[in-house]
Amino acid sequence: MGIFSRTRDIIAANVTDLLDRAEDPAKMIRMIIMEMEETLVEVRASAARTIADQKEMRRQITKLDTVQANWLEKAELALSKGREDLAKAALVEKQKAADLGNQLNDEIALLDETLKASEADIAKLQNKLREARARQNSIVTRLESAHNRAKMREMFAGPKIDDAFSRFDLLERRVDYAEGRAEAAGMGAAPKSLEEEIAELRSNDKVEAELAALKARTANKEG
Repeated sequence: MGIFSRTRDIIAANVTDLLDRAEDPAKMIRMIIMEMEETLVEVRASAARTIADQKEMRRQITKLDTVQANWLEKAELALSKGREDLAKAALVEKQKAADLGNQLNDEIALLDETLKASEADIAKLQNKLREARARQNSIVTRLESAHNRAKMREMFAGPKIDDAFSRFDLLERRVDYAEGRAEAAGMGAAPKSLEEEIAELRSNDKVEAELAALKARTANKEG
């Protein structure tokens, strides 16, 4: 069973009311759009058949005009030959063709009214379809936003955040331990002996003397 039973139901429908009553608005709007699209295709196909019927009728009217002309020519010929009876019979056939042509013209006029109604229905259906598609985009956006908010609330209210911070604490403790080991490695180092300190002073004096000599040589080259 479709949501709508005919074109007029769609045109008269209040999409907002339908969605407000729906348990699953997203599913309902998809069904509404699908049925509107199918109905629009059917109305257009019906209009196409009506146009084709009109064209066929106009071709028949053109042929009937030729038939009338032929019977009139025959009536004139019969009358010129003194055969009034044949002339009258030819005019009767001409009138039959004329009556059929008039009937076809009346049918074409009725089909014109049908086409105008179809054109109006198509315009209204397209408007309804645009409205439904706009509502669909809005519904999808709101549903995505609601799902995202629910996920955020679940994340902050649930145990995942606590587990994450627990892991952070564990990592910090590991870093503290590594830093403590590095500091402890330098504890208790033996102080330098007197000989080591004097040797270090002598080494420094040699470096200073060599640096002064290097500066002097450089100054002489520049001079």
